[in-house]
Amino acid sequence: MMNDFVDEVKIWIKAGDGGPGCVAFRREKFVPKGGPSGGNGGQGGSIYFLAVDNMKTLRQYYYHRHFKAENGKPGEGDNRTGADGKDLVLKVPIGTVVIEIREGEKEVIIADLDRNGSQVLAARGGKGGKGNASFKSSVNQAPRIATSGQPGEEKFIKLELKLIAEVGIIGCPNAGKSTLLSKISNARPKIADYPFTTINPNLGVVDLGDGRQFVAADIPGLIQGASKGAGLGFKFLRHIERTKVLLHLVDLSFPAVAERYYNVRDEIGYYNQSLLNKPEILVGNKIDLPESKKNIEELKKISNNFFLISCVTGEGIKPLLEQIWKTLNQLK
Repeated sequence: MMNDFVDEVKIWIKAGDGGPGCVAFRREKFVPKGGPSGGNGGQGGSIYFLAVDNMKTLRQYYYHRHFKAENGKPGEGDNRTGADGKDLVLKVPIGTVVIEIREGEKEVIIADLDRNGSQVLAARGGKGGKGNASFKSSVNQAPRIATSGQPGEEKFIKLELKLIAEVGIIGCPNAGKSTLLSKISNARPKIADYPFTTINPNLGVVDLGDGRQFVAADIPGLIQGASKGAGLGFKFLRHIERTKVLLHLVDLSFPAVAERYYNVRDEIGYYNQSLLNKPEILVGNKIDLPESKKNIEELKKISNNFFLISCVTGEGIKPLLEQIWKTLNQLK
């Protein structure tokens, strides 16, 4: 069965062709030599992409991948211009990057629709053809020619969704990322005691009160070798490209804490080295378990600045949220 969350898809779009011009002559009573009266064709419809806040996935474009705007109508007699074709507006989630795939698989970014209501013209409709009235001149009083409408632009498009979140929660599978997100926000991700419970990124709004809010996302677990396709691979790492702060969650109930931490960092670096320059907050989770106590020293191999929390009891979460807010404000 197709996954509900689709964050990348390729489609074909075709703007409408311009309508053909018309060849016609006036036929009026008591006017023996009526002149040319053929009108121009209508403009073909264009195709736009519009970012809306009530869409969270590109799933609808997985099943329907061909889109064509309406053609312009032909010109008519009595110098009547044909009706323009209707524009086609394709709605996408906020955070969608619209990319044109040109010959040779070269990719060119058309727009990054990162705000609600942002819109881009992706394919322009063709101009309407000219009717014979447009060709009348002093030396040609009765032209019998008209032109066809111009074809609309035709393109292959890749849509790539990058979630809009200020804080990205990263870590190995089962580190407690989804549990933490559900604890601090309005998100309700699937949570269970086995690896890869989260197979899609989840977004949640964190409300600290006093009008202080930020958006956090948990990113499906990375394991060593993800860059080579192990586990879920790193296809979801694009969703932390927009984040301002990384919250690196480590499960303290298992040994080799530092090794697992650096494995995740390595895989992120393989994807995009610049992501390693983002501010990072180190967090040890599951401090409520007895076996976690002995692994706290492992965190000190990574940094002397870290937070200890329990997503189950809530211990340490409030100071952590205050630090996240402080870090975000410093970046502003």
